[in-house]
Amino acid sequence: MQHPKSLSFKNLLMLAPLAGYTDLPFRSVVKSFGADITVSEMISVHALAYKNRRTAKMVEKAPNENPYSVQIAGNHLDIIQRAVEVLNTFEGIDILDLNGGCPAPKVSGHGSGSSLLKDLDKMVEILRLIKKTTTIPYTSVKVRIGFETKIPAEIAHALNDAPIDFVVVHGRTKSDGYKKERIDYDSIALMKKILKVPLIANGEIDSFSKAQEVLVHTGADGLMIGRAAVSKPWIFRQIKEGIHEADLELRKAVALEHFDKTIAFRGEFGAVMFRKNLHAYSKGLAGASDFRDKVNRLTSPALMREAIEEFFLASQVLESFG
Repeated sequence: MQHPKSLSFKNLLMLAPLAGYTDLPFRSVVKSFGADITVSEMISVHALAYKNRRTAKMVEKAPNENPYSVQIAGNHLDIIQRAVEVLNTFEGIDILDLNGGCPAPKVSGHGSGSSLLKDLDKMVEILRLIKKTTTIPYTSVKVRIGFETKIPAEIAHALNDAPIDFVVVHGRTKSDGYKKERIDYDSIALMKKILKVPLIANGEIDSFSKAQEVLVHTGADGLMIGRAAVSKPWIFRQIKEGIHEADLELRKAVALEHFDKTIAFRGEFGAVMFRKNLHAYSKGLAGASDFRDKVNRLTSPALMREAIEEFFLASQVLESFG
């Protein structure tokens, strides 16, 4: 598959990398709803460098994923170089992204992810090494607006010295975690004014109206959507077409398509892995709690598929009675 000759940054929509969620089946579903760029789950450079078998499965892409980005996390230069050399052997990766924002202790506690925001020179050094080593056409970085305190201007000025094609900015510090009230679009707007490359805004974008608000407020070239896409993979189409909500029929169709793709990709164990997705797809519907209890005990793909169909059929009947 050919790499895209150029990326268009006019209101671009990206899927965010989410551990345990943005695997190949999910990305394939999201792509069908108009996500412009899909991104792998965050992958440890150590796992890549030492050619962990499970990691190769994480890098694998669906036929409809183009352009496709792989995100890596790490801070040891020699290991990063080896990891990038391994990724150079994979076909079809269009973008190589460095994680500079993950707040999880197992990542930031070891000098990777958001910890790089405490050493911007190191982050730029890593990005230069990636660009020097990779044969992948585009490189990018995803950051937060600081570690404990907000330093958006410093981050933006530092990244202007890095050989990257675009930046994704999540509008919170590491210390903010995912607290809704801590989101800061002003800091993203400030970084947009300073950066020489396109900026993609990320954080709390969960609807068509919110997407428009964030684009206007920040001046961003595009948006990245993560958690909202888990329960609403169709959100990308909603934003592009100005739709405000999806009906039950679509929710059911997407849940079944995603389930079937997961079983095809992962085998029977995919049913167990899919439980968390069914928690998301059933959210807010009548009988969701009982449904979650039921699927949490199921391991058979056939029985789980049957349970999904029964649940949505019951939901449709209840909805028709108002």
